[in-house]
Amino acid sequence: MNVTYDFSGKNVILIGGTTGIGRATALAFAKAGANLYVSGIGADSGESLKAEVKPLGVEIEFEEVDVRDSKAMAALHKHAFERFGRIDIAFNNAGVPGKTAPVHELDDEDYDLLMDVNLRGIFNGLRHQVPHMTAKGGGAIVNTSSLFGVMGFATTAVYCASKWGVIGLTNSVALEVARKNIRVNAIAPGSVMTPLLRGMFGSEQSAKDTVLPMIPMGRISDPSEIAQLVLFLSSDAASFITGQAVVIDGGGFVAGADKL
Repeated sequence: MNVTYDFSGKNVILIGGTTGIGRATALAFAKAGANLYVSGIGADSGESLKAEVKPLGVEIEFEEVDVRDSKAMAALHKHAFERFGRIDIAFNNAGVPGKTAPVHELDDEDYDLLMDVNLRGIFNGLRHQVPHMTAKGGGAIVNTSSLFGVMGFATTAVYCASKWGVIGLTNSVALEVARKNIRVNAIAPGSVMTPLLRGMFGSEQSAKDTVLPMIPMGRISDPSEIAQLVLFLSSDAASFITGQAVVIDGGGFVAGADKL
C-alpha cells in the first residue's frame, strides 16, 4: 500500500543520506516535493543521489561532512539555512555499526567511534537545528536510534549504549521545545538490509543467518519501509506525537528478540 505525503515547499536537512535508510528517505522526501540539503560520507554517492533526485523537480544540495567535527557541522547548518532560508524538517541519521565483539575485546577507539558518530553526531545536529526552528516558528526533527536502543544484544554493548543515548537525547530535547512548535522523535529500526547491517555482521548472508530467526515476520525490512515512518513523523499527520522512539522491526521487540 502506497501512502502519499505532500511536502511541497518544505525544506529538509538530512544528515547521513548517502546510503541505506538515509538515501531511501531522501528519495521519498523528494518524491513528496521537498527540497533537500543532504550530507554524508562519500562524494560519489552524494553526486549520484543528486542525479537521481534532480529529475523529480526539487532542489537538492550535497555536502560531505564528518558528523564528529563540531565546526564542520556548524558550517553545514549555516550553509543549509542560507541556501533555503528555512529548514522545516531535520533527519539526523548518520551512524556506524562499529566492531561486533564482547565488551572486553573492545578498545578505546572502538568506543570513541560509536559514541562520536552515533551520539555526538546527533547532538551536533540538534544544537543547530533547535535554535533555527525556534526562530522560524517550528519544525519537526527525527533522529535514528535502533531496536538496539531499546534492548540489549550480546556483542554490541557500545553500539547499544550509543543508540540508547539517542533516545535519551530525543526525549529530553522534545520536552525542551514542546511549547515552541517543534516536535522531536526517534525511529528505532530493527534489521534493515543496509550497508550498516552487513557491516555489523560481516556479510549479507551472515546478517540473515543471525537475525532472521529473531524476526516474527520472517524477513528483513527494506530501507524504503523505514523512510515511510520518517515521513509520517515529519508530517502533520503526526502533529501530536513528540518525544517518542517508534520501533519498526517486524515484531522482534514484542516477541523478545534477544530470547528467541
